[in-house]
Amino acid sequence: MNEEQSHFEKIYQSNYQKVIRVCMGYVNGNDALAKDLTQEVFVKVWENLASFREEASIATWIYRITVNTCLLQLRKKKYLRGNEIFEKLTETPEESNPSKENQLKKMYQCINKLPKNSRGVILLELEGLPQKEIAEIMGLSHEAVRVRIHRIKNSLTQCVKNDSI
Repeated sequence: MNEEQSHFEKIYQSNYQKVIRVCMGYVNGNDALAKDLTQEVFVKVWENLASFREEASIATWIYRITVNTCLLQLRKKKYLRGNEIFEKLTETPEESNPSKENQLKKMYQCINKLPKNSRGVILLELEGLPQKEIAEIMGLSHEAVRVRIHRIKNSLTQCVKNDSI
């Protein structure tokens, strides 16, 4: 394995789980499609790694590729709504608590009802990315992301309480 392949392998290992979770969020928990999109993301990363300009962190660059790849898929397939729950995102150690599990499922059902861009913002927020990084990935100002996250959280709270967005 040469140095370039070794470098890519490290990038792949450190970013795979984050990429697949974001993809799962965009495709409403469709595991096969999320894996296909994740593979497509890493093919793009491999093909463009030499041209990475290091203006942002590699993780930010990969998230941007992920979001763009998922949005392109949504445009192509018009795969905007579905009944499947984001099963992978709701797998947590607290699953022994049925009430908490039901709340998580309900929350992700509500996230599924959000517009694409809002869904992308909240999924990145749930991944624990700093808001400045989310702004960079989504092509928004930091203030716009801060306000949008606040509004999305309020909307999700209402949705979980009332079963509607």
